Amino acid sequence: MSRITILIADDDPEIADLIALHLEKEKYHCIKVHNGQDAIQAVHTEPVDLAILDIMMPKFDGYEVTRQIREKYYFPILFLSAKASDLDKIEGLVRGADDYMTKPFNPMELVARVHAHLRRTEQLTRMAASSKPIIEVGGLVIYPEQRSVDLYGKSIELTPKEFDILYLLARHPKKVFSAENIFEQVWGEDYFEGGNTVMVHIRTLRKKLGEDKNKFIKTVWGVGYTLHA
Repeated sequence: MSRITILIADDDPEIADLIALHLEKEKYHCIKVHNGQDAIQAVHTEPVDLAILDIMMPKFDGYEVTRQIREKYYFPILFLSAKASDLDKIEGLVRGADDYMTKPFNPMELVARVHAHLRRTEQLTRMAASSKPIIEVGGLVIYPEQRSVDLYGKSIELTPKEFDILYLLARHPKKVFSAENIFEQVWGEDYFEGGNTVMVHIRTLRKKLGEDKNKFIKTVWGVGYTLHA
């Protein structure tokens, strides 16, 4: 079994040590850094399977680290921050993170979320190993193996979770998925206050799909979401 490496980037060494202590008990290999520049360097130096990032770090903040990671890598990113407002959480998810926890935090919950994200990534990797057909919906073309999307012949950039949501809806045209269904299938964990998370991702996905002109994702009020041409 290959080693699973987790990057922990937090400017507080005690917090980084605490996270590493709990994750290393689960046999994960941890890389600890204390600023954004070193976090980016670590990603380019050693294969990383998941990153836990603070937002307020010196040199580069967590948002900038995420932006640079997402230019090339699609592993899960979890923000762990003292910024606790709903707007902060929404901002983190929009910037490309897959999850957001606030400080102070329960280390066991953090470990459980790490397990869930890694499990989901493994499932997606196994799915990608099998041949999957290209999906076309109107002017939208989805390439599952490349995890890429074209809209009327032009490539659009989606975060991993945005792609997963779109692909889920596209594989089941006209089927209505509740926010709970989407959260459990895309995040791979039980639904707990995930409605806002799903709503934010749907909102940003619609914006990237040009929903002012194209109506791909339809809201079925009181039920959920569906994809139609």
